[in-house]
Amino acid sequence: MTFGLIGEHLGHSFSRLIHEHLTGLPYELRELRPDQLGPFLQSEPFGGVNVTIPYKQAVIPYLHALAPSARLTGAVNVIVRNPADGTLTGHNTDFDGFLSMAESAGVVLDGASVVILGAGGAAKAVAVAAISAGARKVRFAVRHDFGPDRLPIDEPQAFADCEVLVNATPVGMYPGIWDKPFDISTLPHLRGVLDCIYNPISTPLVLDARERGIPSAGGLMMVVSQAVRAAELFHSCSYGPDAVEDEYLTLLRERRNIVLTGMPSSGKSTVGKMLAARLGLRFTDTDDIVRTFAGMDIPEIFSRWGEAGFRKYEKAAIESLAPEQGCVIATGGGAVLDPDNVRALRLNGILVFLDRSPHLLQPTADRPLSQGRAALDALYRKRLPVYTATADVRISNDGTPEEALQRILNYV
Repeated sequence: MTFGLIGEHLGHSFSRLIHEHLTGLPYELRELRPDQLGPFLQSEPFGGVNVTIPYKQAVIPYLHALAPSARLTGAVNVIVRNPADGTLTGHNTDFDGFLSMAESAGVVLDGASVVILGAGGAAKAVAVAAISAGARKVRFAVRHDFGPDRLPIDEPQAFADCEVLVNATPVGMYPGIWDKPFDISTLPHLRGVLDCIYNPISTPLVLDARERGIPSAGGLMMVVSQAVRAAELFHSCSYGPDAVEDEYLTLLRERRNIVLTGMPSSGKSTVGKMLAARLGLRFTDTDDIVRTFAGMDIPEIFSRWGEAGFRKYEKAAIESLAPEQGCVIATGGGAVLDPDNVRALRLNGILVFLDRSPHLLQPTADRPLSQGRAALDALYRKRLPVYTATADVRISNDGTPEEALQRILNYV
C-alpha cells in the first residue's frame, strides 16, 4: 500500500472514490483485525493512510509524533510517513470536516448546547470543533462510564436542553440503515442535527430532523472535506478553495439515487432510462422487482391477492432498493402512498414527481386501478396531494420525454 484507508470494516467507505478522483492515484482499502494493527503500522511501507473506526485512538502508541490537530482532539484519522526517515506523524482532519458539514447544513454552533452521541475518536474531534465554533456547552451521550459531561445515551431526558445533536456512533450506518439512536421528539429545544455517517446519504436520524423542519445533514460533506485535507497532507500540496465543493457534488451525482414518482403512464420508465443513460447511473423499475419477487405479472397479483397483496410485494421491493446507490428508480403509481416507502427511498435518494396532465395519461391493461378514463382521472385527483407533498421537485412531462429529461437535469 502507498496510500489508503485502514479500519475494521470498510464496506461502507467512499474514501477510494474521493481520493482516486481527486488525485488520479491508486488508493487501497485495507481491513485489519485489532491484532493486525500494530504489525501493519510497524512493517507496511505506506506513504500515508486514513484511519477509521475503531482505530482512531488505537494507532497513537505506534506514532512518532502528533500534529497539533491530533494532540488537540486526542484522535488520529490521518497518518503520514516522512520519506526521509520513515517516522509516522498523526493528524486529524475530522475537525475541519465537521465544521464544513455544519456550515453547509446551516447549523449554528455558536452559543449552542451540543450533545455528541459517542465518545470515540470522531466524537472527540467533533467536541473540539464545536468548542472552537463557540458552543456554549458540549457533552457526550454514552453507554457507560457516566459523569458530569458523559450522559446515558438511552436516557435522552438527561439532555433535554440539547440544541444541536451530533451522531458520532455507527448507529444507522450501512448495513444497519434502519437504525437510529432514539426518537428526537424527546428533545424539545433541538435546532440542528448532524450525523457523521455518510452511507446512507441521509440516515433515519437525519430524515426525522427534516420531517420536523430542523436543519440537518448527513456526513457526506464531512467525509469529503476531511479527505481533501488528508490528500493535501499525503501529497504536500493544496487543491484550492473549490476542491471540497467540487468533490462533494461529484460524489453526490455518482452515489445519489433519483427516484421518479407519479401516475401510471406518466413516462417514468421512458424518462428514467434516458436519465440513467445520460448520467451513467443504473436504471431499475420497482414493478420489475415485484414481478420477480411474486413470480408472476402484476395483473395476476391483483387477481389473486388484490391491491393489499400487490402493496406487500411493492414494499418489499422498495426495501430491497433502499441500500442501493447510484440508481434511477421508477416507482409504481401508488408507491408513495406508504410513508415507509417514502422514507426508504429518501435514505439515498431525491424524489422527482413526474407529472403528466390527466387528459394525456393512458389507461393501461396491467394496472387494474386505472383501466378506464374515469378511474384514471379520479385516481390522479386523489393522489396528486401525496405526489406533491412527498416530492423534492415536480417536473412536467406534458411535452416530449426529451423536454422532461432536460428539466430533471437542470434540477439535479
